[in-house]
Amino acid sequence: MANVATVGGPKASPMTSEEKKVIFASSLGTVFEWYDFYLYGSLVTYIGATFFTQYPETTRNIFALLAFAAGFLVRPFGALVFGRLGDLVGRKYTFLITITIMGLSTFLVGLLPGAATIGIMAPIILITLRLLQGLALGGEYGGAATYVAEHAPQGRRGYFTSWIQTTATLGLFLSLVVILIVQAMLGKDAFSVWGWRVPFLVSFVLLGVSVWIRLRMNESPAFQRMKAEGKGSKAPLTEAFGQWKNAKIALIALFGATMGQAVVWYCGQFYSLFFLQNVLKVEFQAANIMVAVALLIGTGFFVVFGWLSDKIGRKPIIMAGLLLAMVTYFPLFKAMTWTANPALAQAQATVRATVTADPADCRFQFNPTGTSKFTSSCDVATAFLTKNSVPYDIVPAAAGTPATVKIGNETVPSYDVVAAGDKAKSLNSAFEKGINVALHDGGYPLVRGVAKVLDAKLDAFIAANPELSLNAEAVRAGEKATVPVDKLVADKLITKDETNGLTEMPVYSIAKGGAFAMVADPAAVNWIGTIAILTILVLYVTMVYGPIAALLVELFPTRIRYSGMSLPYHIGNGWFGGLLPAMAFALSAAKGDIYYGLWYPIIFAGITLVIGLIFLPETKDRDINTMS
Repeated sequence: MANVATVGGPKASPMTSEEKKVIFASSLGTVFEWYDFYLYGSLVTYIGATFFTQYPETTRNIFALLAFAAGFLVRPFGALVFGRLGDLVGRKYTFLITITIMGLSTFLVGLLPGAATIGIMAPIILITLRLLQGLALGGEYGGAATYVAEHAPQGRRGYFTSWIQTTATLGLFLSLVVILIVQAMLGKDAFSVWGWRVPFLVSFVLLGVSVWIRLRMNESPAFQRMKAEGKGSKAPLTEAFGQWKNAKIALIALFGATMGQAVVWYCGQFYSLFFLQNVLKVEFQAANIMVAVALLIGTGFFVVFGWLSDKIGRKPIIMAGLLLAMVTYFPLFKAMTWTANPALAQAQATVRATVTADPADCRFQFNPTGTSKFTSSCDVATAFLTKNSVPYDIVPAAAGTPATVKIGNETVPSYDVVAAGDKAKSLNSAFEKGINVALHDGGYPLVRGVAKVLDAKLDAFIAANPELSLNAEAVRAGEKATVPVDKLVADKLITKDETNGLTEMPVYSIAKGGAFAMVADPAAVNWIGTIAILTILVLYVTMVYGPIAALLVELFPTRIRYSGMSLPYHIGNGWFGGLLPAMAFALSAAKGDIYYGLWYPIIFAGITLVIGLIFLPETKDRDINTMS
C-alpha cells in the first residue's frame, strides 16, 4: 500500500496500519465481486453459444448481452434493499451478505447445464443467477465506498476512496487473466466446449478468502458514533428519497454525475472489448490480452485522479473526462479499426454495400426478449451484413420488391424466410456465399475453411462451386477418410435413400471450400497502436470514476449515506451503463455503421456534462462527520 505522504504532499501524515487494513479488506472483497460480475461479460460469446443456441447468431449476441445487462438493471433494487440494511444495522454485516450471494451465484453459473441439455430452463436459470448477482452488487459498492470514506481523514477522502475505484478495473483484469491462463492450459477447443466454466468455479475459493477477510473487519467509526448518539434513521429510504431536500441531491447525483460516468466507464472497459472481438474480429485471446495490458497501464490513474480531486476538486476532473470522451470517441474507435484490422478498415473505406428494398420490409432489429424473428428479405440482408461489419446504405424500392444487395459489380438477391418455406436453407446458403464471394473480391479479410464433402455429394459440390476449379477425378484420387454410413445418417449429413446400400462412404477434405469467416489477420494487428488507444479509453474511465466515490459520499449525511449514494450510483451504472453494449450493437445494426452505436455514450455524457456544470456542487472540503 502506498504511503499518503508520498502521494498527498508534505502535509499528509503516513497511512496508519488500521487505515491500510480498511482499504485492503474493502478493496479485495470488491475486486472479487467485480471479478464475478465481469466473467459473464468477458465470456459472453461462449455463454451465448451454450445457453441461447436456439437463436441465430445476430439475435444470440443481442440476447446474451441483454442477459448481461439484466444484472445491471436490478442493481438499483439491490441498492435499495442493502442500502437500507446498511444504514440500519451497519456496513460490515451488509458486506458479508452481498459477497455471499454474489459468490454462490457465480459458482452456480459454472455448473449450469446448457440449452442442449435442459432446454429453455437453461437461459431462465442463467438470468435468475444474473439477477441475484446484480442485487448483491447493488448493495456492495455503496457499502465499500461509505466504509472507506468514513475511515478517511478530512482532506484525503478522494485518495482513500480511489482505491475502491480501482476494484472494478482490477476485477475485470483478474477475470481476463484467469480466462487467458485457463485457455492456455486447456487449449481453445476444450475451452470453448467446457473450459469457459472453470473461471466461474474458481470463484468459490475466492469467496471463502473474501468472507474470511470481511469477518475480521470492524464497523465504521462514523456509524458507531451515530448509533451511540441515537441519531440513526429509522426509515432511511423514506428519508433519502421521500424528502425533497434529499431526493433533489439524489437526482443531481444521477443526472449530473453518475449517468455520464457510467457510459464512459462501460464504453472504455467493456464495449471496447466487445468491439475488438465482435466487430473488428480480433482473435479472442489477443483481444483479452490487449485490454488487460491497457487496464494494467491505466489502473494507477484511478488513485492519481482521486488524489488530485483532494487538491483541485472532484467536479473539474469528472467534467473534463466527460468532455474528452465526447469529442474523441469517434476518431479513437475509427483509429482502432485501422490498428486492429487494417484490411477491414481499408475495405470499409473503399467498398460499401447497397441494400435495395421495400422500406416496409426493413425493421429495427433490437430484440430485448430474443424471441422476435426477423424474416423479411431486407432483414436477412442487413443482419448478415452487420454480422460481418460491412457498412451499407438502404435504397428504397417499390412495394413488394424483394431486397437485393449490391457489392461492387455483384448483385445478390435476398429472400423471405417464411415465403421460402422448405427452400429457405438452400436460399440462405446461396445468398451468404454470393455476399461472401463479393466481399472477398472487394478486399474484405474473409477466409474460407475446409469443407468436408461426402462422395455422394461431391459432383453437386463441384458444380455449385465453380470458383474452386475442382476436378472430381483428382479429388477422388486424393486423400480421404472413410466413415460408416450409419453415423452419416445419424448426423443428418445424408439420407438413407442416398446411401445406395453402402455401409461406408468416403469423405473428402477440400481446402478453402468451407464456410467463410471475417478475421483480423494476426500478423497485421498493430498491438502497440491498439493498446495505446485502449489505454486512452481507460484513462477517460479513471478521470470520471476515480473521484466519484468521494463525491457521492460527501453529498449525503451519515444517517442515510449508504442508501442515498447507492441508488443514483446504481441507476447510472446499472441502467445507463449496463445497457450500453446491447444498445450500441443494435443501433449500429440499424444504421449499417459500426460506429453509430457510439452516439449512445456521447449523448448521455453530454447531458451529464451540462447538468453537472450547472447544478452539481463541489464537495471536497465538506466534513462528513458533522453532516446530520
